Amino acid sequence: MKYTVNQRLVDNIILFLLIMSSGGLLFVFNRNLSSIIFLIILVFTSLIFSRKYEKRLVNSIFLTFFTVFFLGIVNFLFAITEQTINKYLFHCLTLVISLITIFHFYNNRSLSIFINRLYVVLKFISFHALFNFFIYFLVKNNLTLLTSTYHECETFLNIFFYSQERGVIDLFGFNFCRNQGLFWEPGILQIFLNILFFLEAFIIKKNKLILFLVCFLIITTYSTTGIALLFVQIFYYIKNHFKKNLILIPLSTLILVPLYIIFNYNIDDKIKGERAASFQKRLFDLTQPLLISLDYPITGVGLDLFQFQKIRQGFYISSADSDKISNIVGVDLRMETTDKGSTNSIMFLLATTGFPTTLLLLYMLYTQKLIVSHRKLWLFLFVIFIMSEPLLLRPFFFVFLMSGFISIFYKINFKTKLLA
Repeated sequence: MKYTVNQRLVDNIILFLLIMSSGGLLFVFNRNLSSIIFLIILVFTSLIFSRKYEKRLVNSIFLTFFTVFFLGIVNFLFAITEQTINKYLFHCLTLVISLITIFHFYNNRSLSIFINRLYVVLKFISFHALFNFFIYFLVKNNLTLLTSTYHECETFLNIFFYSQERGVIDLFGFNFCRNQGLFWEPGILQIFLNILFFLEAFIIKKNKLILFLVCFLIITTYSTTGIALLFVQIFYYIKNHFKKNLILIPLSTLILVPLYIIFNYNIDDKIKGERAASFQKRLFDLTQPLLISLDYPITGVGLDLFQFQKIRQGFYISSADSDKISNIVGVDLRMETTDKGSTNSIMFLLATTGFPTTLLLLYMLYTQKLIVSHRKLWLFLFVIFIMSEPLLLRPFFFVFLMSGFISIFYKINFKTKLLA
């Protein structure tokens, strides 16, 4: 069946909104309205472009919904504090959006179309990020403050976004504002840039200039995690193409040497310099939720973020545990407590849902079927992504977990049909 221009446009919109719902400023400043509009577009698209429904797929999606919904009910009922139902309704909305997205691409399109449209949207986001970085030098004195309950940043014409208060970097005498693109912080932009690098290098393989562009843009985010993951991908790329293309040696050297210099400078700044607080927060978010989960290993403390923040505010790490952590990582843990949410999605999930649910969801991530090429590298990248930012329970990333559930239920349905 012909893939029309209208279908391409609709799919691009869906993928763009899926990405924006996972850290994009569009959803940060207009979360409720944007989520409702996204859901309406998804439902409308699924109905208009729907082919004949595949019964096994529909059954698998319903089974996935009721399984995850049941896990949510258990978590809500057995949490150690009274939970806010609105928070769970929002997680339910994420679940519905994720499942309808999968249904649309599984039933009405194909996985190759999902990957190709994702690639196109990520290229658009990268080109915007390129302009976002350079235009800053022209408009930095003409920015307008944008504020909401949970976030604030500066903007030029509501197209380009910056956080000058904490984002201006002096790199070897060159001052620039860390590139956040369309997202609420640079750490999220680097995730989607690394995904674009992965798609271009190992799946699409259309334009190697995109790889150089992504390398430059990840540097502009000045993200330690982003540069480290880019290192991993470049080495993996060289390993897979070394024998086919010897010119990769000088080209990769031109990229890796400045990357290493910047990465080394970044690490030194994070551990000893002015940005040490950021490293301490991430180290604390790695360790404190783990210790909380050991106290509540079965059902966790509940998925309500506000209740989790209250609990961790009163949860202090003992001096003995602090010494053990310092010995393991080689860096002193200076933070004692915090009332903020966790930047580490896996540790947050562990503390709020317990070990059984967390291990089940991580297993579903392992069985996901959306991206299967270079599977081990993709899973490694994905895990680091969600350990560096609070994104696992956002639609784009949740889609991959739900894909794992659906693939398992689909196989069960198939075997049941054969037995019948």
